[in-house]
Amino acid sequence: MQKYNTVLFDADETLLDFKKAENEAIKAAFLEFNIPISEDIIKTYSEINSSLWKKLERKEIDKASLKTERFRELRDRFGFSYDPSEMAKVYEKNLSEQAYVLDGAKEICEKLSKICRLYIVTNGIKAVQTNRFEKSGLKPYFAGSFISEDVGFEKPDRRYFETVAAKIPNFDIERTLIIGDSLSSDIAGGINFGIDTCWYNPKGLFGEGMTYTVNDLAQIEEVIMGEGENFAE
Repeated sequence: MQKYNTVLFDADETLLDFKKAENEAIKAAFLEFNIPISEDIIKTYSEINSSLWKKLERKEIDKASLKTERFRELRDRFGFSYDPSEMAKVYEKNLSEQAYVLDGAKEICEKLSKICRLYIVTNGIKAVQTNRFEKSGLKPYFAGSFISEDVGFEKPDRRYFETVAAKIPNFDIERTLIIGDSLSSDIAGGINFGIDTCWYNPKGLFGEGMTYTVNDLAQIEEVIMGEGENFAE
């Protein structure tokens, strides 16, 4: 018997290849500013960016500040002379054009859309995520999307999930599953709200507390159909 009829999918690093998108966007932004780019700069930016998004989840920074702070920190680290707010605008414009889909994402979304209601749940920047999702080719498989800027709260805040649940027709907490790569955002948020959780963990990292762990998106079909014992924690 099918176990879940509503699936909340995280976007970045679950369905969309954010690392590749980030790399391409930062390279394009630096090119527009005529600043030579290096792998060290890209790696440092990614680390700074990841750290600030974790702070956002913990409510230690707001999204407006995050947008420019990452480029301020990068500028100060390497001694660049650009305006962080201007670099942020150029970067976001370029990032919104990058819509790389992870292997197997289209196939699993197409399959599941025939038996479930699929929704995107993301903390990403609205203008960026909306355009990337449009370009990804995945939109036809989804009943809707919930971007934190519209919701008013960020994952893992329980209020984010309460708002999402209130907007999904005939929401059934027992038959809803969240799937994501982030333990601190997707999985912690799902656990806190009381829905089953599926950690997408292709690198085989250690984690605990989630309902299921999969390392291949194709395995999600078994979980949805109630045949996911092999993936249960």
